[in-house]
Amino acid sequence: MPFVKEKFTVPQKMPAFLYIMHLFNYTQGQAQRLIAKGRLLVNGESMFLTGGKIEGVVEIVYFKPSSQGNAPLFQNRDFMVFEKPSGTLVHPNTMSTPYSMLDEIRHLSGDHANATHRIDMETSGLLLASKHKEAESYLKNGFETKSIKKSYLAWVDGKLTEPFSSHERIKINKEGYEKTKHKVFIDDDGKASHTDFIPLEYDEKLDASLVACYPHTGRTHQIRIHLFHVKHPILGDPIYGTTFDTANRYLENEISEEERFRLTGARRLMLHAHTLSFVYANRFHIESKSDFTRMYDLICPKEERQFNGN
Repeated sequence: MPFVKEKFTVPQKMPAFLYIMHLFNYTQGQAQRLIAKGRLLVNGESMFLTGGKIEGVVEIVYFKPSSQGNAPLFQNRDFMVFEKPSGTLVHPNTMSTPYSMLDEIRHLSGDHANATHRIDMETSGLLLASKHKEAESYLKNGFETKSIKKSYLAWVDGKLTEPFSSHERIKINKEGYEKTKHKVFIDDDGKASHTDFIPLEYDEKLDASLVACYPHTGRTHQIRIHLFHVKHPILGDPIYGTTFDTANRYLENEISEEERFRLTGARRLMLHAHTLSFVYANRFHIESKSDFTRMYDLICPKEERQFNGN
C-alpha cells in the first residue's frame, strides 16, 4: 500500500514542518501540505496547524512508493519515460489506491520526481516524468505551450479511409450527468480545439480502423469526443459511444468484463500514447515499443458488439 502510517520520535520541541522536511527531504511547501491534509497525528488526532510545534511520538501518513518493476523505456539525469499500462492511474486518486505510476517514478528518483502530464487511466502508452523540480517546471511548461508534441494511436468503430481534421470546440459538462455521462461535449461556446487524424489500417473482419491522432490542443477527452462527434468512437470507450445505462454501470463498477467487451466493443479503451517529441538540451523523439497496432484480440467482433448505436 503506497500510503503508510508510521510512528516517529521527535527528540525535542521543534516546528512540525521542519521535522518533516529533514525526515523526508521535503521542501517546506511539501511538508506544510502534508500537515494541512491532516497526515500528521499527535495523540491519534490530526494536527492541521502548519506552523505548530511537536515533540515526542507522532504518527505520519505518507506516500511510500512500491515498485511493480515497470522500468523506464528511457531515462537520463533529468527525466524518464515510462510505458503506462491501460488501467493504471498516473497519480493515486485516494489514499487507498493500491498502485499508480507515481510508485515507479518515486521509487526510482525520490520524492521530488513527478509525472509532467495527464493520461486517462484506461489510455496506455508514453508517460513523461521529471526527476527533479527544475525539470518538472520545464516539462510542464512545454506541455502547456505545446512545444512538446504528442501523437496517439486509436482503434475506432467503422471504416475510415481519408485523413481529416477536427476543429470542433469543446465545453466541460457543468450541467450534471442526469441525461449523459459525458464529461465534455461539442459546443460553439466551448474552447478552441484541434486534432488531426490519419487512418492507417482497416480491418474488415472487425469493422475497425486504426487511426493516428495528432492533438494540437490539450482539452479534456479531446481525441475521444472528436472521434465520437464524427460517429467513429474509440472502441472500448465506456462513456462516448455507449448507452447511458452502460456508462452509468461502468462508472458504478457494476459491469462485468464480458458485458464491457460486448457493450463497448473492446476489453479496454483502445487509445495509446504513441510518440513524444521535445527539446531538453537535445532534441528527443521517443516512440512506444508496445505492439498496440496488433491488439486485435482486445476488440469485440462486429457481429457481437453493441456499440455506437448498433
